[in-house]
Amino acid sequence: MSWLLLLLAGLFEVGFTTCLKLSEGFTRLWPTLGFVVFAAISFWLLTRATATIPLGTAYAVWTGIGALGTVIVGIVAFGDPAGTLRILFLLLLIASIIGLKLVS
Repeated sequence: MSWLLLLLAGLFEVGFTTCLKLSEGFTRLWPTLGFVVFAAISFWLLTRATATIPLGTAYAVWTGIGALGTVIVGIVAFGDPAGTLRILFLLLLIASIIGLKLVS
């Protein structure tokens, strides 16, 4: 159950980073409120997950999911570049997240 909470926490991290981009420096109301709500939920879920997952592992996986998801949103929604090396390093990030799960 804790790993599911951690996965959800990472997905909510993607939500708050996306809202951060859309808020334009916290000058737009709805994206700013979305940022606050998604961040609060993400941190709450992360806290719950660390009840049984070691803190370092949970934090690394949470940031990895958030980084991976945010890069994908950037490529798909905001036209960020998707070069070969960038994709390679994303694949390495995925492998690292899976590796942390396997050794925990």
